[in-house]
Amino acid sequence: MTQTSVDLKRIDPSLNMRRFYRMALQPDLFGGVDLVREWGRIGRRGQLMIERHTGADEAVVSMRRLEAVKRKRGYGS
Repeated sequence: MTQTSVDLKRIDPSLNMRRFYRMALQPDLFGGVDLVREWGRIGRRGQLMIERHTGADEAVVSMRRLEAVKRKRGYGS
């Protein structure tokens, strides 16, 4: 596997916007890989979603696709 986590932020004081988006790849007990996604307002507990994937390659592709979408919407490192 390549990079196993991504941490993005979007801050715009004029809109009172302070958001974060985190993704991490974690192995599961059945030989697959989970993509753990967390998002919300900076300083608050966020929402959490776990996507199950059968292999690391599939999980990395999913993480890269989501990262590209978020960066297109103004999120950055």
